[in-house]
Amino acid sequence: MKAKDYLKIESATNLSRSEVGRLGTAILFVVAVIIYTGSTFAHVDQLFLLIAAAVIGAYMAMNIGANDVANNVGPAVGSYALTLTGAIVIAAIFEAAGAIIAGGDVVSTVKKGIIDPANVSDPNVFIWVMMGALIGAALWLNAATWLGAPVSTTHSIVGGVMGAGIAAVGWDVVNWDSMAKIALSWVVSPVTGGIIAAAFLYMLKKTIFFKDDPIESARRVVPFMIGIMTWAFTTYIALKGIKKIIKIDFPMAMLVGLVVGLAVIIIVRPMINKAAPTLENNRDGVNKLFTIPLILSAALLSFAHGANDVANAVGPLAGVVDALTSSEGGSTKVAIPLWVMVIGALGISIGLALFGPKLIRTVGTEITELDRSRAFCIALAAAITVIIASQLGMPISSTHVALGAVFGVGFLREFLETRLGKTVEDVLSQHQGDKDFAVVEQVLMTFRNAPAEDKQRILDEMKKMGPDAVIDAAQRKELRKALKRQLVHRSSLFKIVSAWIITVPVSAFLAALFYFVLRGIMLP
Repeated sequence: MKAKDYLKIESATNLSRSEVGRLGTAILFVVAVIIYTGSTFAHVDQLFLLIAAAVIGAYMAMNIGANDVANNVGPAVGSYALTLTGAIVIAAIFEAAGAIIAGGDVVSTVKKGIIDPANVSDPNVFIWVMMGALIGAALWLNAATWLGAPVSTTHSIVGGVMGAGIAAVGWDVVNWDSMAKIALSWVVSPVTGGIIAAAFLYMLKKTIFFKDDPIESARRVVPFMIGIMTWAFTTYIALKGIKKIIKIDFPMAMLVGLVVGLAVIIIVRPMINKAAPTLENNRDGVNKLFTIPLILSAALLSFAHGANDVANAVGPLAGVVDALTSSEGGSTKVAIPLWVMVIGALGISIGLALFGPKLIRTVGTEITELDRSRAFCIALAAAITVIIASQLGMPISSTHVALGAVFGVGFLREFLETRLGKTVEDVLSQHQGDKDFAVVEQVLMTFRNAPAEDKQRILDEMKKMGPDAVIDAAQRKELRKALKRQLVHRSSLFKIVSAWIITVPVSAFLAALFYFVLRGIMLP
């Protein structure tokens, strides 16, 4: 056997050990949940159902951590503002903190009003519906993570509740107006996030990167950009992240955000002025100014995500707990016990640490190339879009918004490259003739590989070539092909969009299937 064959075997063995280690840790967490639930609620009549629901809730929470949290830290990792390990540690801490400290103490067990619990009067049927919804949503999230497709956990649980509800009661149980709004958000939220991210990135290019002295321009512009980001994130956290601790209306949240944003501008301006002389006067130097804001944005997005999306894992579990431990059955709104919230918080953090790196890499590196200025625009667009949607009452997914922003940044880069290519094409087309094309070809290759700040200089040089710049119709066609680049990976685009489209129906189908399985097992 050759040495390279031994290396292949060793690599496969290491991978197997890693997989077994992750799976073993996840199983230990589930076993701990079983032990705690069984010992604490030994007096409950149907204890086995409560334990099963707790295990499914823990499984759902781990899948949320593995899939959904990547949107918060992926851009920071892809731009090298954070290492993968650092991102996982920060996200795990702030996700858990957001879930436990600021997680909603009252959530609707029927997410977004998808079904009317009054139509599910039998407590046993209500329990089966909630458990079927959790299983269906969790299995789809697991499959999407394995496929490398970041999807909406909110839409997954919405589909699960809808499918199990239809299986239990019929089509009339579904609030189709709410479903129509959710379907509309599949288009509106990513498009809005993409437009806002692209607009901020274009503004940065016009005000900083296209200038002769980028660092000097950054000294003037970046403090205001960080101030805008602070304003947006303060408002976002006030509205979405601390609603359990204190209730703040939208105007007050905006005012507090404005005050904090202005204070941050005053604080960071002298810091940037001090750092500017030590930076390279190019794009890489400017990008270093966005490192700390990106790290803070990843932490704040994780905190807000934990505060809001933990309910996707434990909201249905809380409904089962309420139905089994009270005499009122499945009520519309129930308080989430602290132990249930802790299961959700720990499950999200464990799922992120064990299985999250795959999706973090997908968001950060496999869609389009990100640097820190682009990642900054993505984080800012995500916060602004969620704020706008919350005020319009539109149920959107933070996953769709963040990924829409990533795609928006990539497509803006494609548009600008195409426009520059058209400029080159027009310059060369003005110089028809029979002379040697070698000089022009050399300049074109240099142009193709040049950084953005050098392209205008190359265009100027090409204009000076005069009659030496020769291009005929065939060469013009070849030039167009040579300069056109796809900066957004189309395979990633199609995979992610396809996964978004089927999330609700697949979750609904799986939830309905498992509802019938549970019903068949439980009925005499």
